[in-house]
Amino acid sequence: MVKQCATSSMGEEVSAVTHVRSRLDEHRDHHQHQHQHQHAERDRLALDLFRRAADADGTERRQLIAEVVLLHLGLAEAIARRYYGRSLENDDILQVAHLGLVNAARRFDPELGRDFVSFAVPTIAGEIKRHFRDHGWAVRPPRRVQELQSALSAATAEVTQSNGATPTAADLAGHLGVEAADVREAQASYECFTVASIDYRVDDGETSLADTIGDDDTAYERSEAMVALAPACRELGERDRRILYLRFFRGWTQAEIGRDLGVTQMQVSRLLAGILRRLRARIGALESA
Repeated sequence: MVKQCATSSMGEEVSAVTHVRSRLDEHRDHHQHQHQHQHAERDRLALDLFRRAADADGTERRQLIAEVVLLHLGLAEAIARRYYGRSLENDDILQVAHLGLVNAARRFDPELGRDFVSFAVPTIAGEIKRHFRDHGWAVRPPRRVQELQSALSAATAEVTQSNGATPTAADLAGHLGVEAADVREAQASYECFTVASIDYRVDDGETSLADTIGDDDTAYERSEAMVALAPACRELGERDRRILYLRFFRGWTQAEIGRDLGVTQMQVSRLLAGILRRLRARIGALESA
């Protein structure tokens, strides 16, 4: 009896799941059919507008083209969203996409037999890519790197489809007829679109990027000065070396040095001036040699 109840309950659950799936499939098919119908209606209206625009001129033609643009704003926004989150503001990318849509509408010729969407998509995408090429670099690489970086996207898709695996730099180099080192350089240029904040936390999560950036090391200048001064100082007399030591290493005033040597502050000033003059002359002679 229990077994029969369990089997009956399981059968009801399976039936319910099957019913839900059937309703979901019906809803999906209805949505797809509705979506296709909307696209077909949009294409029909666009073609009619283009044919009327071909026979019009001036203000009337501009208004008809504007109506075509309004019909396809969603298309431009969909293409623009592919490029969001990069180095440019999303609003700027959308504006460029709209510009590409306007250009496509102005240049489209319905007599060539193509539908407008298949013509507009590459036109809009190309406009956005050109805008990135001209304005999207935080650090602008050489033009040859920019052009190769642009070609890598299409080449990667083609080689991936052909080989069934993600291509290596050597694969892409062979496909494009360039050196593998050039491919790696172009791939690295993707980092030129954005820059990291100096407050960005590196791998350990505690150290900021600013803490890892080197600064001017004054010790190098001190070392160079000591190397240059050492032979010149050795040529000085004992009293002159003591004056330099007390003034520049101990930080004594000229009056304190004078009391130590038993001379006046004025004499110490003259002695210091003479010592420094001889050192400059000696260092100049060493550098010229």
